[in-house]
Amino acid sequence: MGFFAVYMLVSFAGLGVALFFILRKTFPDVDPMLKVSEYMLYWVLIELFFRYFMQKLPVMDIRPLLLYPIKKSSITHYILAKSGLSGYNFLSLFMAVPFSIVLMAEGYPVLNVLAWLFAIIGMVLTINFTNFLINKSDRVLLILGSLILGFYTLEYFNVIPVTQYAGKIFYILYQNPALAFIPLILALSTYFANYKYLKNRLYLDASLKKKAKEAITSDLSWTERFGDIAPFLRLDLKLIWRNKRTKMQVFISLAMILYGLIFYSMDTYGETSTIYLFVGIFMTGIFLSNFGQFIPAWDSEYYGMMMSQNIPLRKYLESKAALISVSIVVMFLLSIPYVYFGWKALAINFSCALYNLGVNVPVILFFGSFNKKRIDLTKSAIGNMQGTSATQFLVLLPLMVVPSLLYFGLKTFISFEAAIGVLSILGITGFALRKTALDKVAEVYRKRKYGMIAGFKEQNS
Repeated sequence: MGFFAVYMLVSFAGLGVALFFILRKTFPDVDPMLKVSEYMLYWVLIELFFRYFMQKLPVMDIRPLLLYPIKKSSITHYILAKSGLSGYNFLSLFMAVPFSIVLMAEGYPVLNVLAWLFAIIGMVLTINFTNFLINKSDRVLLILGSLILGFYTLEYFNVIPVTQYAGKIFYILYQNPALAFIPLILALSTYFANYKYLKNRLYLDASLKKKAKEAITSDLSWTERFGDIAPFLRLDLKLIWRNKRTKMQVFISLAMILYGLIFYSMDTYGETSTIYLFVGIFMTGIFLSNFGQFIPAWDSEYYGMMMSQNIPLRKYLESKAALISVSIVVMFLLSIPYVYFGWKALAINFSCALYNLGVNVPVILFFGSFNKKRIDLTKSAIGNMQGTSATQFLVLLPLMVVPSLLYFGLKTFISFEAAIGVLSILGITGFALRKTALDKVAEVYRKRKYGMIAGFKEQNS
């Protein structure tokens, strides 16, 4: 993750240096500064949308501090100041600062450029503190998404030239240096709005208040046919259906069966394109990815209790594997109508399902042993990054990238039939050796058991 962060910063800095020359070459009759201003509205909206998902707001356990003579205003200022030092705030500046230096080197007025850069800093802070206010509202997320799509649609169909109108407004910040204080005023306004909101909620009794919920019972006696793993299956099924985040994962997985239509309806790709392999892995393994990558964090609230009982860890993992395997079979059955686009589409999806069953199920369970972040199941899945760590990003490499590269190499140098045949054989072999694979994974879980328990106890992870 550190390497990725450095890579992004260097990329943004390089883009900032090259942006002026790219725009001058692409639009020789337009001032590059005006062209940048035209797209700043999209930058603001997209960054807000992006931060909603990715930016982790500064969280601290304030309850111990409330027991000491520390002013609530000091605690609030500390939280807000900490958010102002977020790496996401520096990301945009790594592009804006080199771009400003190039502008001054190209003869643009120094005062105007510095005032514009000052305005950008104010806008970045405004976005930061605005995200602090809206981050818990799914409604705001939908509004942001609708605005981005709406503006793009109006621009694409030449209904309203959104970029031209927005560009004139943002270009004024460069033309009139005195107006650069407007973004700063907006930043201060959002800061004090956050300050007032947070300070009024810093009460010990409010943080200790518990919500009362009514338990929902259901008859899951049919799971007894699965033998020793039946108790764990019942626990998982109840967990999925009773909680917002897990229930949303089921609905998202079912909806993602339509993902293939985006690609199959295009004539850009050939019948055996590697993109279809990627789509097949994604569609048949969507629940494997969405649910499996957070195993065993779904059980984080009582994982310590489970590990203190005489519960076979091997059976616990076997139940997870069985649940995920059923989801893969269901998703493949739902993908059968894609045979409309040719038998090769069906063959690709079938080989992807086999690969997911035999290879990706043990892989996702193995990566679960690195999960140490607690998950609150009552919170919505939309915009919820709780429990997310580097593991969730790294696991995409073996799940998606490895089979895609393998398929591409075999298809290119041998044949399409050999590519899907090898993937299918790997899946069947992995499924046949699942018992051995789960034994190895269970051993890894035992070695990391106490680290996982300690991590799940942290309330603000």
